[in-house]
Amino acid sequence: MKMKSVGLVLAGAVSATVLWQAFSGAIAASNSDTYKQLNLFGDVFDRVRSDYVEPPDEEKMIEAAIDGMLTSLDPHSSYMNAKRFQEMQVQTKGEFGGLGIEVTMENGLVKVVSPIDDTPAAKAGILANDLIIKLDGAEVQGLSLNEAVDKMRGKVNTPITLTVARQGAKEPLEFKLVRDIIRVKSVKFEVEGPQKDVGYIRISSFTEQTQEGLDQAISQLRKDAGDKLKGYIIDMRNNPGGLLDQAISVSDTFLDRGEIVSTRGRNADETQRFNAQKGDGSDGKPVVVLINGGSASASEIVAGALQDHKRAIVIGTRSFGKGSVQTIIPLGSQGALRLTTARYYTPAGRSIQAKGIDPDTVIEQELPPELLGKDTSTKGEASLKGHLTNEGGGDEGGGSSAYIPEDKTKDLQLKAAIDVLHGVKVATNAKPKEAAKPNQKPDGSADETNAN
Repeated sequence: MKMKSVGLVLAGAVSATVLWQAFSGAIAASNSDTYKQLNLFGDVFDRVRSDYVEPPDEEKMIEAAIDGMLTSLDPHSSYMNAKRFQEMQVQTKGEFGGLGIEVTMENGLVKVVSPIDDTPAAKAGILANDLIIKLDGAEVQGLSLNEAVDKMRGKVNTPITLTVARQGAKEPLEFKLVRDIIRVKSVKFEVEGPQKDVGYIRISSFTEQTQEGLDQAISQLRKDAGDKLKGYIIDMRNNPGGLLDQAISVSDTFLDRGEIVSTRGRNADETQRFNAQKGDGSDGKPVVVLINGGSASASEIVAGALQDHKRAIVIGTRSFGKGSVQTIIPLGSQGALRLTTARYYTPAGRSIQAKGIDPDTVIEQELPPELLGKDTSTKGEASLKGHLTNEGGGDEGGGSSAYIPEDKTKDLQLKAAIDVLHGVKVATNAKPKEAAKPNQKPDGSADETNAN
């Protein structure tokens, strides 16, 4: 049967030859401009290789050209050489060497999305939205994101100084950190509440270990709280995301049926739908999800799924708004592509791309005196240069305050979540937005007027 099938395919190929000849001229004409551009690239490469003031590193030139092509598409597509691909694989397993910062690139500077819990960066006081402008005194401007990340990584117990520009700070801040092995324990848990009857589960990222950690957390919390367990708080604030399959699995833990998320690519036949399996791993206990401006990607998938199914009440502030899916495409020994291949949609068909998840109840944190008047917000996906637009149209947004007080007694979002699980009605504490004045745009800027 296999030989017969192959024969049919080959026969089809032969019979298509006439058609191919008929269309080949048209195809060649449509591609001619592309081929000219590729020839131009070859000409430029040869000229640089032969005439540059110093002999250039040809391998680096090619890598930079490929990376430039990908990063011009959107902020999340990029090229990884073999070394970076290996590092990415290690990172998704939940253990790697470095400082513990999730970063992106903004206007040529490295922007902190969020520090990872219990890492040198978090302990030193690095905050979401900080701009890293120097590494060991050397300017970051001019480096690619991958190059900057490489410089921040290094041998364990070696020092590095980060110079940071922080909104509201008059002068750049310097942080001296010591590199460490970053073991991302993506799930932590404890019993919370005055009566110790609330299961608090903190998910800081989505790695290969996340579902296993969640299962352990639920099992132990059941034992610790016993019959008085009121429900669960799933804290995904400042969770930058991670593996899609782990986000689906975590969502499935709290759902008994229905769609979790769908992904839609360039072509209609690339649409995928992921559904919950029968059985609720939390025994149907009430759930509250905490999000903020640092909650992105996979954490938004979980929040959106539980919100749409009315399985959880979402509390906090608007999430980051990263609604795209990146596929890792290995290139043999040459590394891999990280390519944006789809947008994802919540069960209700919402795209949160450049918009974010809006909480059911907005609770803003009170800032300490040292942060009053300073911007603690992430600007969200919508602020990133070259970001994908939301196909649904409308105003873009996403991002909000990413501040979480270290003292849990001052954590208003956590307190609200505990109150909800105890049946206390919680109202938003967000201040109403001021109406725009005449001749003023919603962002506060005024239209130009000309005096004649």
